[in-house]
Amino acid sequence: MRRSITLGLAAATAVAALGLPALATAANAAPTSTASTASAPHHHDWDYDGWWGTYWSSNHLAKAKGYVDVNYDDEESNRVHITGKLWDNDHRTYGQGGKCAYIQFRVSSWDDSEDDWSSSVKWYKYCGAGGYKQINFWRYDVAQVQAKVCQIGQYSSFPVKCGSWHDIYNAYEDDFGYDV
Repeated sequence: MRRSITLGLAAATAVAALGLPALATAANAAPTSTASTASAPHHHDWDYDGWWGTYWSSNHLAKAKGYVDVNYDDEESNRVHITGKLWDNDHRTYGQGGKCAYIQFRVSSWDDSEDDWSSSVKWYKYCGAGGYKQINFWRYDVAQVQAKVCQIGQYSSFPVKCGSWHDIYNAYEDDFGYDV
């Protein structure tokens, strides 16, 4: 281990000794076809993937987490794949007030203005304390995706004890959360 660190430091020192003009000369010596290929934009530059969550209901009796994979065809044409799990951690019986886990996703397309969530909504409900349900869906031409975890009655259509909305993917921001 120590030997590799020493060799790495020696290599870094040698490169620094050459100076920046030498590095620029080496870069200019590269074949023209490689340089033009490297500078050509590729849709892969916009691709994104990463983990989202863990997100909770406000009372921490439901939770969700997962993975998002975004693949671009061009600047405003993409395929977004959301996967994950939704856990029901409410071990009370329904007679005792127990509820099911619930997650709602909202999606904004490129045609909508930023934070216009009229495009699409997807939700999952899971009733089974101690277990989980798989989350798996696709959307196309997506600019933003957000998720909110709640609880919901077994036969209800109205979620309660909701946590806040969380960005899963936002094409309008870079990796550091700043507007682009």
